[in-house]
Amino acid sequence: MKCRPLPREFFERPTTAVARALIGTFLESTLGGRRCVGRVVETEAYLSRGDEASHSRSGPTARNRSMFLAAGHAYVYFTYGMHHCFNVVTGPEGVGEAVLVRALEPVLGADVMRARRGRDAERDLCSGPAKLVQALAIERAHDGHSLASRPLRLLTRDSFAESFGAQRRLAVDAGARIGIRRSTELPLRFCLRGSRFVSR
Repeated sequence: MKCRPLPREFFERPTTAVARALIGTFLESTLGGRRCVGRVVETEAYLSRGDEASHSRSGPTARNRSMFLAAGHAYVYFTYGMHHCFNVVTGPEGVGEAVLVRALEPVLGADVMRARRGRDAERDLCSGPAKLVQALAIERAHDGHSLASRPLRLLTRDSFAESFGAQRRLAVDAGARIGIRRSTELPLRFCLRGSRFVSR
């Protein structure tokens, strides 16, 4: 098994391109001393211009400052007073764009995920942004972390070729984002076609 972190230049592209390209990559967590891995099956892009749903629309704040870091860092925020969400910072430093990871397909550590989530069904472990954060033990403390290094990193599509084969070309569907009230018409949500692990 050859697990390789995504290089920084992967993230230094237009945010919509990164959101699409993240489908089929792998998010690895070794938080709490337990290794968990999920394949990314759903993402949403958030832009710095023309996007009223983006946290960066009014400029940097204490909450969103990691969104303005160099590409390839984590942006983790607390929402609705209930849970955290995990995002991947994209584009040039200082711009304020990111990709929300909405759903994963469990690959390794499903038993650990079940214990953390208090759920048994594999389909219910990471099929939503709050669920996957809980399953992988991601917290606000990981805000600003470089995703090229442990304990939280993104791995290339070929990292688990023995299980998924060559993933150079995946069928990815684009559509409207969900769970927001503004800029809902923008087709910035990307899903792996046919995956049963995408959010409801």
